[in-house]
Amino acid sequence: MMRMLCGALFLSLLITAAPAAAKSAPKTAPAGAKTAPKTAPGTISRDPYLGAIAVDASTGRMLVEDNADGTVYPASVTKLMDMLILLERIEQGTLHLTDQVQVTAEAARIGGSQVYLKEHEVFTVEEMLFALMVQSANDCATALAIHAAGSAESFVSLMNQKAQALGMNHTHFYSCHGLPPTPPRTAQEFDVSTPRDLAILARELLINHPEVLRYTSTIERPFRNGSFIMRNHNRLLRTMPGVDGLKTGYFPVAGYSVVATAKRDGRRVIVVVAGSQARLGLARDKAAAEIFARAFAALPPPPREPTNILASATAIALTNALPDPTSVTAVAAPAAPAPAAPHHLRWYAIIGGVLGLLVVGVGGGAALMSWKRRKDEGYAGGGSSSRSNYPFQR
Repeated sequence: MMRMLCGALFLSLLITAAPAAAKSAPKTAPAGAKTAPKTAPGTISRDPYLGAIAVDASTGRMLVEDNADGTVYPASVTKLMDMLILLERIEQGTLHLTDQVQVTAEAARIGGSQVYLKEHEVFTVEEMLFALMVQSANDCATALAIHAAGSAESFVSLMNQKAQALGMNHTHFYSCHGLPPTPPRTAQEFDVSTPRDLAILARELLINHPEVLRYTSTIERPFRNGSFIMRNHNRLLRTMPGVDGLKTGYFPVAGYSVVATAKRDGRRVIVVVAGSQARLGLARDKAAAEIFARAFAALPPPPREPTNILASATAIALTNALPDPTSVTAVAAPAAPAPAAPHHLRWYAIIGGVLGLLVVGVGGGAALMSWKRRKDEGYAGGGSSSRSNYPFQR
């Protein structure tokens, strides 16, 4: 009897423990199933992206938007604000492309994407601008900021002032390069913006400083006398027709972002895709291409100039009637008319002509009278006289 009671008790314990064991056992994905990518703590990125927007560059009109006011970490897209301030300084004449920038110790120790500047190295502003946009060089961002404003902190103040002036009301910068916070910055001091604000920044550059495309459209460029080859991180420059800038950004917590522009049929569109989680930015680039297609489709058709059929036909006829300029031979200019005789000589000629007519008239009349007299005397008309019929002949 005791043995039976023990068996029943053991069986009940097994039945009670089985569900708990099933709950605590680690779950394994079925064979062939895809697992979600691991994300860093505090990650704000999403799949396919956190927010996006497309605008007409000429008017600023919104063409496509999806969570365009969501807060994003712009990462290296921050460098577009650097570029705006530096280009304004160049336009004002307080900074020149040929100015020599000496690398400070602060700039030389900046990590992330860089061109490995060394303290006391010297490069021109133009060389560093290309490094800033093509290689996304954080060390050049810091060197330029110190050169232009005296310190990186002073330059960041200029960045925030410009953001407010442009109406980028949800943007605040803590750095000139876009890297995540490190001391002395607190862990919460990320550069922040929104897709809409980043589109405002891109449009300001394109409208008032179109030379930015000279830098952002460069796919590859040598640095440090060719010892270092910089390559643009914006793959859309290579894969999508019409794309000619502007800037990408990434760090793990922020995800992949891009502010891009393309021009087709004389019309320009700006697209921002921010906070894309997928690895290597592939989802970001795919989303950007799709949004570009939707944005260009949403643009109104370009205005056509009215055609005047009669005027066009007349113009064509006149064009065809004109001689071929390659076959036209030189035509001699008409000879200049002979100079007119002086006024008094013309009067002499008139008087001389009248006198000549009088002489002829008088002489003719005298001859007629002489002939008539001879006729009356019998010498005219074949008479028998032996004189010549011509009375003046000797």
